[in-house]
Amino acid sequence: MKLALNASTIKPTPLLEKIRATGEAGYQGIELWAVELYEHVGRGGEISDVEKALADYGLEVPCFIAIRSWGDTEGREYDLALDEARRRFELAARLKCPLVVCTPPIEKAGFADLHGRYQDLLEIGDAAGITAVLEYLSFIPSLNNVPDTVSVLEKVDHPKKCTILDAFHSWNNQTTQEDIEKLPLEWISHYHINDANPNLPRYKQLDPDRVMVSDGVIDLKSELSLLKSKGYDKWLSLEIFSQEWWDKDPLETAKVGYDRMKQLVDAVGWEIES
Repeated sequence: MKLALNASTIKPTPLLEKIRATGEAGYQGIELWAVELYEHVGRGGEISDVEKALADYGLEVPCFIAIRSWGDTEGREYDLALDEARRRFELAARLKCPLVVCTPPIEKAGFADLHGRYQDLLEIGDAAGITAVLEYLSFIPSLNNVPDTVSVLEKVDHPKKCTILDAFHSWNNQTTQEDIEKLPLEWISHYHINDANPNLPRYKQLDPDRVMVSDGVIDLKSELSLLKSKGYDKWLSLEIFSQEWWDKDPLETAKVGYDRMKQLVDAVGWEIES
């Protein structure tokens, strides 16, 4: 088992400082966002700066975020979305990152036609040596839970088809532990760990409502135990979007997250790869 920090968890921090804090806190990896790399270059930086920082702290990039617009657009706009996907896959490949998350339609309801579009992304990813990961988001009108995601994956003819499990999104919209138990192990790319606000109702929470691991109402130990019983042994990555934690020192936030994750991993009986 390896632990990663999603860069969103310390979002206001400059990119190279995020990498430093992640390494110093003890993580094995950091999930990076394409927009932050673009911003780094736009301000005069180089991708080689990022490569060096990752190497200096011995960090892997388990996943790159995200491919957007592929589910919302038609015609020429769809072609442009795929062109941007190619650029992001190639950037991920440069960083030796094997996975890129593909965000489903944010505004468009329904998911009946997503399998063909997701197939396009998988094939584009093949050319760069990258796996496109189909994401579900609990608060959007299209793909918002694991059962619906499975229904899309079942229609896809590609050996690398997969989805990312997310504790918050599963809890927030119609995903049960039975659904996770039925999900084929090879269809799980990795796992986002987070918790849900105890003071807000289920089905109504949004990204900023996530709280730090073990501060909320999700039975994370039970869910991780289920994953362990399935044979899952990939990444756990902390992903929250909390202003409270953004306002703290990024190294403090990273360390608290690491310690909370390690406590759960130890309780479940996993070992963390050094």
